Amino acid sequence: MDPHLLPYAERQAPRYTSYPSANHFDTSVNANTYEGWLRSLGRTSTLSLYLHIPYCRQLCWYCGCNTFMTRGGDIADFVTTLMMEIDLVASTLGSRNVDEIHWGGGTPNVLSPAEFRRLLHHIDFWFDLSPQIRHAVELDPRYVTAELATTYTDAGVTRVSLGVQDLNPHVQEAIGRVQPFQQVRDAVHTLRDAGLRELSFDLMYGLPQQSCADLAKTIRLAADLEPSRIALFGYAHVPWFKRRQRLINADALPGQSERYEQAELARRMLADLGYESVGLDHFARSDDPLVIAARTKSMRRNFQGYVASESDALIGFGPSAISHLPGGYAQNISTIGAWRQAIESDALPVARGHVQSAEDWRRAAIIQSIMCDLEIDLAPWGGWDMFPDAYVAVAQLAADGIVELRNDSLKIPPSMRQFSRLVAMTFDAYSSPSTTAHSRAI
Repeated sequence: MDPHLLPYAERQAPRYTSYPSANHFDTSVNANTYEGWLRSLGRTSTLSLYLHIPYCRQLCWYCGCNTFMTRGGDIADFVTTLMMEIDLVASTLGSRNVDEIHWGGGTPNVLSPAEFRRLLHHIDFWFDLSPQIRHAVELDPRYVTAELATTYTDAGVTRVSLGVQDLNPHVQEAIGRVQPFQQVRDAVHTLRDAGLRELSFDLMYGLPQQSCADLAKTIRLAADLEPSRIALFGYAHVPWFKRRQRLINADALPGQSERYEQAELARRMLADLGYESVGLDHFARSDDPLVIAARTKSMRRNFQGYVASESDALIGFGPSAISHLPGGYAQNISTIGAWRQAIESDALPVARGHVQSAEDWRRAAIIQSIMCDLEIDLAPWGGWDMFPDAYVAVAQLAADGIVELRNDSLKIPPSMRQFSRLVAMTFDAYSSPSTTAHSRAI
């Protein structure tokens, strides 16, 4: 990589799936705050429901999500408690209009077909589901069955996302997730045979033992299965935060220059294979709704990554789930036991959050434009005079070719899109390169 870009690639920056980032949430937001926000939603407000299924059959070493190993009886008890949380929230909400459901985790397909149907029927009881609902499920390809696939089709699921990560046996062994290509291919065929056509793959670079050749092989094999979308994430090694990552040999991780070369290789290959770059780290076919939204500058970024459209409020269910309403963010208790105890006491299980000020909303809108459109015109926001500190930082990035400045506008060249988090961070009133504790820019 260009040596002058190396210091930027090594900088830490938030992923900006929220503003401010979740590490700035605090306990000033509690159950009473959240209840007030829920009640204040207008009757015509549209809702996106996120259900966090925190269980996995095994814990992958690379994963940074809030997950737990399943034990006998865990899932059935969890489903019952999750339904109780839905009762608490839905009976308080001012709106029942749902246009999106997203199941994440963890591993949502640890739920049996009967458990999935039970939860969805409960949601259908409380909410008015749009006929054009966007309904997505994240899946572990190792546990896809024909019965589950048919259940998803019957439930109206419109998109499934498969955690592929890497397709080289030695890399899979190094990250504690062995799933041969044949297993992923069979899962794809099972899903498509059931009528599920819109598939997304999650891939990763920067993994232990992973070379550029390994990543190229993974991309070729993944593209052969013709997913409509691919998300490419850089592995963040934070063993002090996620103890399971201590099982990964840090000496086997690629260096910063290698990570950059892997990311650039992936972008070139995916472009050659007919995928268009979307935002920071997503790629999609030209007719995909995400690409169309990007062209019309209606794409948004939230906790599910990039989305083609956004509801008026995001309501999260399950341990650690985050809700976003006009008043701000509310995050649930992270541990399953404490989350369950709160719900069984008829209390909304909120642990912390953030009340968004008018200034927060202003900066959030600017950061959204940078992360989604790779550009922003600051004239409607008062121009650079309103952001003198940001201008100083952006001017330095412009001097190194990462961003282009013209009057009150900035634009990130396509070749520099992977530095967009650094550009966005110049408008972040809560973070700075010296104090942030996030993943590296690349």
